[in-house]
Amino acid sequence: MSTEKKNYTLAIIVMILLFGMISFVTNLASPMGDVLKNQFDVANWMGTLGVFANFIAYACMGIPAGNLLQRRGYKFTALAAVAVGFTGVGVQTIAGLLAGNLAFGVYLLGAFIAGFSMCMLNIVVNPMLNKLAGGGNRGNQLLQVGGSFNSFMGTAVIFLTGVFVPNIANAEIRQVFPLMFIALAIFALAFVVILFTAIPETERVAAAEAKNDSKIGPMSFRHFVLGAVAIFIYVGVEVGIPNVLQKWLQNGGLEAVAGNAESIAATVAATYWLLMFFGRLAGAALGAKFSAKSMLTAVSVLGLVLVGGAMLLNPSITVNLPVFKGTDGFGLAEVPINAALLVLCGLCTSVMWGGIFNLAVEGLGRYTEKAAGIFMALVCGGGILPLIQNFVVDLSGNYLVSYWVIVAGLAYLLFYALVGSKNVNKDIKVE
Repeated sequence: MSTEKKNYTLAIIVMILLFGMISFVTNLASPMGDVLKNQFDVANWMGTLGVFANFIAYACMGIPAGNLLQRRGYKFTALAAVAVGFTGVGVQTIAGLLAGNLAFGVYLLGAFIAGFSMCMLNIVVNPMLNKLAGGGNRGNQLLQVGGSFNSFMGTAVIFLTGVFVPNIANAEIRQVFPLMFIALAIFALAFVVILFTAIPETERVAAAEAKNDSKIGPMSFRHFVLGAVAIFIYVGVEVGIPNVLQKWLQNGGLEAVAGNAESIAATVAATYWLLMFFGRLAGAALGAKFSAKSMLTAVSVLGLVLVGGAMLLNPSITVNLPVFKGTDGFGLAEVPINAALLVLCGLCTSVMWGGIFNLAVEGLGRYTEKAAGIFMALVCGGGILPLIQNFVVDLSGNYLVSYWVIVAGLAYLLFYALVGSKNVNKDIKVE
């Protein structure tokens, strides 16, 4: 009998690329909100509808995607996710060729379809990358590489949007076509490679897996229910901080800077995602020494201090940050100290997902898989909280006041770390 070991190198590379594409496509929706706001002359909250559409798709697709993975396997689900992603970005591209309200509506439809894909990819890529690596330490190592590349691509798309859209006041969807073409090309390449690559599959368990007569499930555990709420809030906090920060800097926050406000604002927002990249690397190194509870507690407190300082300090106090100045190239620029404090929040949000997930599924046993599907559905918080935050901006006329939404979110995460994460349902059998 032949026991020839298959080489999955090419598939691993594609999975890492798709890991990055999740962040690339998702983060593109944030600066695109500024493009929509100016091209269609709508309010801040309406410009954020692209982010909302992208993330609300998680609420619709989280559990169905988990079921699809269980029934049809990794390869089929991955191919479906890539095809849906290509369609979603394609529809967004078509919107750039249209005009008026039709273009706005078509773009939102594309963002919604792309959100389906991002949800499906999130459910597939993590376990598939681990499986292609053969599990164990090698699998964990590649997951860290994938997560880091995810942060890198999230940084790149924010920065590149500032390059392609140097004048936000006259911005149009068509200016971002180069980024959309890059996404389409990667999706197309990924589809072909996955189609012709053998993917190791887990033996699928029949419907007998868990007798559905039982009314026990993840939602029977208080610490999981509160953790699911925490994931909803966390993703909203993670997206909302740089989303409103970039809008503020583009719309008066950089009054002291002559010209190039769009490029500088994009670079500052991109620095937030870059710090998430470094934060994840640090979190991976420190994870063995500190518990998820202590890490989540520490970053929640630090986040509250940073956001509180950003809201209270006078924007006339400035600090120098390395930025891209458009036609003037790279250099130092004076930005409000408030912006610098908000950028540092990237170090805090970088490790929150892992901490919340670990605490929420602790002690769930055989209910962990279903719990993961529920978690993915609640990623929709990344669209809802920024929408609320931008609505506060429209009501108050003050960008920094809207960060009370972030303060409330961070306060809940601190509560969850200290109190809500305790498993009070240990009497439930999980084996």
